[in-house]
Amino acid sequence: MTVKKRTAGAQFTLFPMCDRFVEIILGALDEVDTANVEMKTDDVNTEIRGSIEDIFDVMQAVFLHAAKTGEHVALSGTAAIGCPGDKSGMIQLESSGVALNQEKSTQIEQKAGAKFSLYPLGDTDYMKKIEAQIDFSSNPEIKVTPAQGATRLDGNANGIFKTLEKSFNNIAEAVDHVSMAFTVSANSPSSKE
Repeated sequence: MTVKKRTAGAQFTLFPMCDRFVEIILGALDEVDTANVEMKTDDVNTEIRGSIEDIFDVMQAVFLHAAKTGEHVALSGTAAIGCPGDKSGMIQLESSGVALNQEKSTQIEQKAGAKFSLYPLGDTDYMKKIEAQIDFSSNPEIKVTPAQGATRLDGNANGIFKTLEKSFNNIAEAVDHVSMAFTVSANSPSSKE
């Protein structure tokens, strides 16, 4: 089925903290189904474009496939939608209605920590919209704490990515132009646990 959705974009960099970083990065990218997104990888980062659901599905899968190696890994990036300079606006997506990597991703149990910041651009009432996203009581599995200029999330990586996606999507429904900066980390030797 073809569905019409707003085009979102993300750019991210995967950081494996070990000497086999090439193997981990390429292995993670190889394991992820990217059929629902446009993707370009270069020496700085990976850029993806597609629906909100699909870009978060791909980033989550890349992170989880890298983290399941047991090495300390971090994924850092930005997601955005509605940029006035983006002329594509809407894209046609062939979609089954299910994120392509969801089944494999949910089978990977991985604890993680994350920080993110939301930026509803061009909106004078932006703080109320940001604060509305900080109430994550609908997901008691994720611990939410304030951080300097950000919100920290701790828990299962699948839940963290769903929380990031939900926050981004909720703001995008209320504001035309939104950006989100985020970093997710797993297997860190400085973990809080």
